[in-house]
Amino acid sequence: MNLSDWIATLGVTLLLVAFALSLAKKISSESKSYLVLNIVGAGLAGLSSYMIGFWPFVILESVWVIASLIPFIKLFKK
Repeated sequence: MNLSDWIATLGVTLLLVAFALSLAKKISSESKSYLVLNIVGAGLAGLSSYMIGFWPFVILESVWVIASLIPFIKLFKK
């Protein structure tokens, strides 16, 4: 595996861990840990997509990061 594959694997793993923990009701989808897992996971998946030039996934993951950043930032403004 090359570097972009390792980055993608880590990113997707983080996204799946967040999803599984949420489904198992171990963390809330509004919790900081869930949002951080999504931000970092989507960021890494987007980076790996950028590295291989797969633009549709770069856009998807960029939107995912932004969608997770908004509630994350709001948690600190309370």
